This record gives sequence, C-alpha cells and structure tokens, in this order.
Amino acid sequence: LDMQFEAIAKRLRELAYLNRGVTFSLHDGRDSAKREKEYCFAGGISDFVRYMNGDKTPLYNEPIHLSGERDGIEIDIAMQHNDGYSESIFSYVNNIPTTEGGTHETGFKAALTKVLNDYCRKEDILKDKDPSLSGEDFREGLTAIISLKMRSIQFEGQTKTRLGNTEARPAVEYVVTEKLTPFLEDLKNAEVASKITDKAVKAAKVRETARKAKTMAREKSKLENAPLVGKLSSCTGRNPQQNELFLVEGDSAGGSAKQGRDRRSQAILPLRGKPLNVEKKRLDQVIANEEFRSIITAVGTGIGEDFDLGSLRYNKIIILSDADQDGAHIRAILLTFFFRYMKELITDGHVYIGLPPLYKVQKGKDVIYAYDDAELSVATRKIGKGYTLQRYKGLGEMNPEQLWETTMNPENRSLIRVSIDDAAEVEHLVTILMGDKVAPRKEYISEYANFNKADTFEEKADAQRGGMSIG
Repeated sequence: LDMQFEAIAKRLRELAYLNRGVTFSLHDGRDSAKREKEYCFAGGISDFVRYMNGDKTPLYNEPIHLSGERDGIEIDIAMQHNDGYSESIFSYVNNIPTTEGGTHETGFKAALTKVLNDYCRKEDILKDKDPSLSGEDFREGLTAIISLKMRSIQFEGQTKTRLGNTEARPAVEYVVTEKLTPFLEDLKNAEVASKITDKAVKAAKVRETARKAKTMAREKSKLENAPLVGKLSSCTGRNPQQNELFLVEGDSAGGSAKQGRDRRSQAILPLRGKPLNVEKKRLDQVIANEEFRSIITAVGTGIGEDFDLGSLRYNKIIILSDADQDGAHIRAILLTFFFRYMKELITDGHVYIGLPPLYKVQKGKDVIYAYDDAELSVATRKIGKGYTLQRYKGLGEMNPEQLWETTMNPENRSLIRVSIDDAAEVEHLVTILMGDKVAPRKEYISEYANFNKADTFEEKADAQRGGMSIG
C-alpha cells in the first residue's frame, strides 16, 4: 500500500479547517528522513477562506462567518469577496467534500441572492424600476466554505459527490437569512456591505454587456457561419457520445490534424496564438475573444449560469499542443478557461490532454515512437544500434499519417483525462499560477520546478553519434 505523505497531509489540513480547534498530527517514520506535520486552526473555516484568498486581494479584511442549527442540521459558513471575477464555493457534509454541490449549495446561493437584493432595495441602491441583481452578480469574486453536519446523508450524481437531502436547502436558507441580514444592517459593517453591493452592481453592468455580446455571437456564429467558418472542421457523425473535438495549437498542426483525422467522429478547431488568460479578465472580455467564442460555439453548452451539459456536442474535448513551454502554457490557459466557465465538463470527464510523441526512433522500416524519456530508453535498446532519432519540437513537424497514428488514432494514442481530485487545492494553484500576483508564483516555481533535469536526447545523441542522425 503506497501511502503518500503529501496527499495525506493535504487531507488532514482540510479536516483541521473543518473542525475548529482540533489538532491533527501526521508522523512518517518509514525511512531515515522522518517527516512530521501538525495542523490546528482556531479560526476554522474562516481560516480556510483566508488561505484560499491568500494570493488574491480581498475586498474586506475579515471573512463573514455565519453559523446556526436548523432541523437537526448544523450549518457553518464562511465567505469573503476578492477583486477577482470568479466564484469559488467549496462545500462539505460531515467533512466529506461535495464537489458536485447539491441542495446545501443551492440553498446558500438562493438565500444570499435574496438577502442582498432585499438589502439593496432597502438602502435604495436598487430603485423600484431597477431589475434585481442576479446571484452571479453577488457571487463574482466570492470565496465561500459551506460545512454541514447532519444525519442520513443522501449522495447523488455520477461520482456520488452531490448532496441530495431536500431538507438541507431550507435549513441553509434559514441560517443565511437569519445571520446575514442583521450583519448587513449593523452600521459597523456598512463599509463591508457597501463593497459587496458596489461590486455586484458593477458585475451586473459587465454581465449585461456580456449578454449582448453572447446574443450577437449566437446570431452570427452558428456552426456553418462566422466565426467558425474556415476554422472548425466538423465531423460527419451526429452522435455526440462518439464524437471528439480536438483543440489544436497552430494552423500548420491543425492542417495535418484535419487531413489525418477520422472525419466520421473527429472535429478539428485550430487555435491561432495564445488565448487570453481568463484568470485576469472579465466575463465580457472573455466573450469578446474570438478564440474562446469559437470554443464556446463549437462545444455547444454555453458558459457560466447558461451552461447546459445536455447540449454538449462532443463526448471528448482533447487539447492538443506542442510538447514545449509554449504548448504547456496554452494547455494551462485552456484548462483555466474550462475550470472557470465550464467546470462541469471537467468534473463529468469530458476534457482530455492529447500526448504527442517526443521522439521517433527508426531503423530501416522499423519505427518506434516514444512519449517520454523512459520510453526512449526502452525504444533505443529494443531497436538496437544504427537507428536514427528524431525529436519532435512541435506538432507541425508530423505529417497527417504520423499525427493520426501517434496522437489521434484511438487504438494507439495516449490521453490524460483531466480531473479535479481536490477542488480547493486546484483553486489555490490556479490562483497562484495564473493570477496577477508574481511573488507567490515565483515561490511555487522555486520550490517545485526541476531546473537540473538531464536532457536525455543529448545524452543519447552523444552516446550513439557513430550510427545515427538527428532530426
């Protein structure tokens, strides 16, 4: 049994946040380098929110803490807005993560929207003629932790991580309403209330701009019309369960992919250049971006609150980029987009990363493709001396037949399905790696990057100079 120290440590830290004041200790005595970690948080889930917002810029200093009991359900909620544009809500029941949400999250969102709209009406922030603000407006930049303790839990969903108990929603609605209303009306919290409502009003204006942009995009961007004409090469199959969409870096690679694909089930959408980093952009800016608009139109589900998994046109969405730094950056940007605006595509298992080979080892008519350095070592030993070795620097270096055989053929290809094992940790890492603050990113890279990794290709080249050519 492989017990991973860091994975266990992350879970214990999470439990320490969820159980205020309880100390969790971890001791690893399996080898000479003994490791120990201890976690205890006096602030409980408020400290959890501080941690999640640690690399963001909070709008107000202290998280808002709401707790209470209703119908035998203990409810503990902490929340704090930041100056970002994405909502980050993490929920738990009896310390179990409910990554797919459920009735407790629904109750929280409904009560939050009603209480804040009522406050805006009472304070004349919204006039009688003004429409109410949406829940999406009030949750822009919100980080929240919801923790319930209850009996007889009912889990639903494909992965059994969505709370199904109907009694949880009214219980959460009651506690949020009873606790948040007096908090907002307390004069000492007037500045906090003002910052929350000001951000929501601005978000509503941006949302309206984005709505108009989406309406325009829908009207002019049917699959057979702009902006996809000349871009998306559709497949002929009409069964979404069998169809795949490849998001391919660059026109040259996109051209090879179009020629080498199985036209019955594989659609190709080439991406020109690097898309926007959505972590630093407002929704209207994302919608206005041509590359993302093309992806949204091709996928068919819509985004944000308009997202509808039932309208998904492709069972697999495969990111195909070069095996270099630029390719890795493009993958990170696209995954950030899906995480922020189409998260259910990831949680439902529809997003994949295609793995093109790094090396081609050939001796006469014998060809072996290697996808990493370990496979290269095996391939060179297997094929024997006198081989030629080609290192692929980009997808564009492969002809259509090679791209099909190595990267697109379901019989031979290697894919990584993107998943979210720890939603809170993913949120934290996305903020560090894709956010505005440079210092946390430098610190993370300094700690985890391996700058001394040997270049296996050059080692092989030096060792076999007499009998091979390098392409």
